[in-house]
Amino acid sequence: MTQKRPYLLFLLLILQSCTHAQTFNKARLDSFFVAMNAHDENMGSIAIASNGVVVYQNAIGYSQVNNGLKTQATTGTRYRVGSISKMFTAVMIFQLIDEGKLSLETPLATYFPQLPNAQKITIGEMLDHHSGLHNFTSDSLYTTYMTSPKSEAEMIAIFARQKPDFEPDAKAEYSNTNFVLLGYIIEKLTGKTYAEELKKRVTSKIGLADTYYGTNANPSKNEAYSYNYPGQWTQMPETDMSIPGGAGAIVSTPTDLVKFINALFTGKLISQGSLELMKTMKDNFGMAMITIPFYDKKGFGHTGGIDGFSSLLAYFPEDKLAIAYTSNGVRYSTNDVIIGALSIYFNKSFVIPEFKTITLTTTDLDKYVGNYTSSQTPLKIVITKNNTELFAQGTGQAAFPLEAKGGDKFTYAGITLQFEPTKQDFILTQAGVTRLFTKADQ
Repeated sequence: MTQKRPYLLFLLLILQSCTHAQTFNKARLDSFFVAMNAHDENMGSIAIASNGVVVYQNAIGYSQVNNGLKTQATTGTRYRVGSISKMFTAVMIFQLIDEGKLSLETPLATYFPQLPNAQKITIGEMLDHHSGLHNFTSDSLYTTYMTSPKSEAEMIAIFARQKPDFEPDAKAEYSNTNFVLLGYIIEKLTGKTYAEELKKRVTSKIGLADTYYGTNANPSKNEAYSYNYPGQWTQMPETDMSIPGGAGAIVSTPTDLVKFINALFTGKLISQGSLELMKTMKDNFGMAMITIPFYDKKGFGHTGGIDGFSSLLAYFPEDKLAIAYTSNGVRYSTNDVIIGALSIYFNKSFVIPEFKTITLTTTDLDKYVGNYTSSQTPLKIVITKNNTELFAQGTGQAAFPLEAKGGDKFTYAGITLQFEPTKQDFILTQAGVTRLFTKADQ
């Protein structure tokens, strides 16, 4: 499930070539997390497993921090994992295919004929984001209902009103709509709820005690709330989990996630042929997987983001290495956390950041405030300030705080905005992609 941040879909790891290391410095990895924790740069939990055995775990920050109440996060704290849920949904779809109840060529119209292009869209095209179905979380209306329960019928009505973005299989574009529908199809084929099938087909089968379909966050169950950081950790609104469904409603821990992906790659959940289909990239998308490169290594997995939660799960087949990180508070990006952890694990060069804080006055921020547009994307971004804090807000999205890095540079969770006040513009960079935004009210 992709939360409302501009272009915060894929947090890819792109570095240069390296060689495999047999051991790693656990104390150095501990120091990395201590540094993040000391400067309130991140709150979350990590697990690394080698050949199916967990070799490292850590947790920093709090599962809840409200009105003076602070609950320290542990390695057992449960987090919403957002779009990593899509991997679980795909596993169940492939199980149903293996059982002969479905095929990759089955048209969407078999289950939802009222949706646009339903007769032409196949299950396979939904799995690898080639359906053309509009991503419902990108609409401006999404934020008006995201915290309220929705039935299947209500969600289908929303999808039916949305025009397709392109003809099926013409290209690829990420859409949460695909996987909400796949979750409904699982329920129609089995006669059971998604939550029941998840337990039967995945979690009970491989012993995942901390993975399930989420509801409202419950601290008594060691579930985390999510936060942003406008000067202090501030709780985010909760998406009602009836909405993301098979696209993003799962709660889990990093330890369970590495168990899951290890089971997936060792044939305990689906056939080898089905796994190969999940891994096969077409226009940069597999079937509920993306590639995650690290130096000369090729990993597979998925990222996730919902509310203030951010997560990443990856498996590197040649090393039989699984890594998962789940966060409920992000200032230093999830991508950078994973890069740091993998660099230390493989004994590669990595400098633990100093996390210096730069404080600007409210007058200093005036030159950045304004409405910005880009010829490269229809997204509009409004830059505002609240006293000494700068905020960015994309079209139909929630505002998020920007952290000053000096030299007219600001960051937030893997996004960088490099302003040029004299030119009245800024360059937005995320996952290696840059876009120029120019002030519209100059």
